[in-house]
Amino acid sequence: MDAITLIGAFSVLAAGLCISIGGMSAGFGEGHAAASALQAIAQQPDEANTITRTLFVAMAMVESTAIYSFVITILILYFNPFWNYAIQIAAK
Repeated sequence: MDAITLIGAFSVLAAGLCISIGGMSAGFGEGHAAASALQAIAQQPDEANTITRTLFVAMAMVESTAIYSFVITILILYFNPFWNYAIQIAAK
């Protein structure tokens, strides 16, 4: 296999791993935060507004990790600096 094929294959593999691990970790984190918030609301119903507000802030922070992994995936696929190197080598 030539360099362009290898770089393309590894870029797709790295992008797939990045988005899958980032998405799964965000999903698990949001599920854990929601379960903990529901348990806290069940124990202290009077504090439901405060707990819910804190939950939304925590969910936004957890979701930002999924967004960051998506951005990194897009960078790996479309703005990979190794593509230019491989194209230069293939042109020789």
